[in-house]
Amino acid sequence: MPEALVPARLAFQEGTPYSEAFGDVYHSAAGGRAQAEHVFLKGNSLPGRWAGRERFVILETGFGFGLNFLATWQAWRRDPERCARLHFVSIEKHPFSLQDLRTLHARYPDLEREAAELHSVWPLLVPGGHRAQFEGGKVVLTLFFSDIKVARDLRLAADAFYLDGFAPAKNPDMWSPQLMRSLSRLAAPGATAATWSVASSVRSSLEATGFAVEKRAGFGHKREMLVARNLRKGPDARTAMNRKAAVVGAGVAGAAVCERLCARGWEVELYERHPEPAQEASGNHAGTFHPIVTPDDSVFARLTRAGFLLSLSHFKKHSSVRWDPCGVLQLARDAKEEASQRASIAALALPPGYAQYVTREEASAHAGVPVAAPGLWFPEGGWIQPRSLVEAQLEACGDRLKTFFGKDISQLPDAPAVVLANSAEAPKLQDIPHLHLRRVRGQVSHLAAGAIDAPHVVVLRGGMVLPPVGGICVVGASFDLDDGDRALREDSHAGNLERLERTLLLKMKPEAVGGRVSFRAVTPDRLPVVGKLGEGVYGAFAYGSRGLIWAALAAELIAAQLEGEPLPLEGKLADAMHPQRFTRRAESRGSRPSRP
Repeated sequence: MPEALVPARLAFQEGTPYSEAFGDVYHSAAGGRAQAEHVFLKGNSLPGRWAGRERFVILETGFGFGLNFLATWQAWRRDPERCARLHFVSIEKHPFSLQDLRTLHARYPDLEREAAELHSVWPLLVPGGHRAQFEGGKVVLTLFFSDIKVARDLRLAADAFYLDGFAPAKNPDMWSPQLMRSLSRLAAPGATAATWSVASSVRSSLEATGFAVEKRAGFGHKREMLVARNLRKGPDARTAMNRKAAVVGAGVAGAAVCERLCARGWEVELYERHPEPAQEASGNHAGTFHPIVTPDDSVFARLTRAGFLLSLSHFKKHSSVRWDPCGVLQLARDAKEEASQRASIAALALPPGYAQYVTREEASAHAGVPVAAPGLWFPEGGWIQPRSLVEAQLEACGDRLKTFFGKDISQLPDAPAVVLANSAEAPKLQDIPHLHLRRVRGQVSHLAAGAIDAPHVVVLRGGMVLPPVGGICVVGASFDLDDGDRALREDSHAGNLERLERTLLLKMKPEAVGGRVSFRAVTPDRLPVVGKLGEGVYGAFAYGSRGLIWAALAAELIAAQLEGEPLPLEGKLADAMHPQRFTRRAESRGSRPSRP
């Protein structure tokens, strides 16, 4: 069973922030800000060690209320010799609510600027990875709201460790030999670590995993603290790279990859067989974005959650994108699905701002019109016009992007890195053993806004109906496997309208005034293909009907892999999308590679 996220409860002990769950303070009574500088910054020889570096990565065990991060960010910002890009990765099992963060940070007026920016992007308190970018992407915070055991599933090379859990006697899991082994595997050559704790068990665990440990003068009432340096040899990730790439496909998948690479200073060439971008499924009038919840918090649910939350942050930063987080209702199709929806909300104790179960009457109130069933309400979901997203992302690339429209290529472009974002066409350019893609025809129907009593939100029930967008309600879509017919068909309109009647309590049967046919590619497990296909070749395709939430996550993941940065999500989730998964499964069954 999944473990529900339990937020921290704000409390104080003699004026110092205090955890009732662990019976310990969040920082020294002598001062949290001063402790952050003395123990964690100076203990890791910062800011000096990041001087002139292209990238510096810090991994923290215990985000608390973010004081170490804010102090580190401010030190970076004030340092003229700072690294080009600072990654701060932190794990927190019990995060604070935004309201409590504001209360805590008000005690540190000198950090007001940094705290305000953190508040503006503070994520919903749901499990998993959350990535936020500051200073134009030069400071990247990756938070994992999870038990400390997630450290063994992270993909990064840390230059410095902030070991800042509650006292070993109060919270032993934060200092266990198992955790220290995980951290040792994540250490870059020459990595350092610092902690206020001088417990013998902490020292011995660090030494046993390849760290040389010494004591230094402590902070406050602590006479001593520990600092450590990793002695193990390994490949140095600080290698110069040729930041040039070619991307094939100018839909939401390819545009997202271009934007993420160009934001990191890459020069990108974009190839598209159509004369303009967003001409396939990305050219639909409008589409919906929303997460999925399951009682077991499956890999699929965790990935959609990560993609959904990251997509929201990307939509917000492009002012020209036409979208509306009006909310999404996912109505239960039968009693079994309703029971599953209830169980999903109960199992994860999800915050109402992310997902909540609603009765039919409550669902109708959200929709503004009568609906046919109870279901789930996703307040942050909504609709977006994908073409506007594609155009905004390509525009954000500036002069680092060169486009080649109307160019149908038959072989891989000549570039140090190539990303295939061209859906079912990708395997024609790069062999992918054991991949079995299926092409799906999807026809949406367009209704005049006045033809039905239109909902105010997106409503799903085996199909979808969007509120009026530019005078059109989009209804659909058909799911026609291995059907290559590009023409609009009456039977597809009829199927869409039949699903509409099972969703809304219509007073009269409407007629479609138009529609659109597009095609998407799906894998047997319904997860996208994201990651390395071969030497210098990556894939970002097979998004199915969820391209609007997969695209941002896939692009960030591929950009991080190319740069050697910390990944934005757990390794298990990255592996679930990796092209190699098909070969691994085939080998476990004893199958031979299949060829297209």
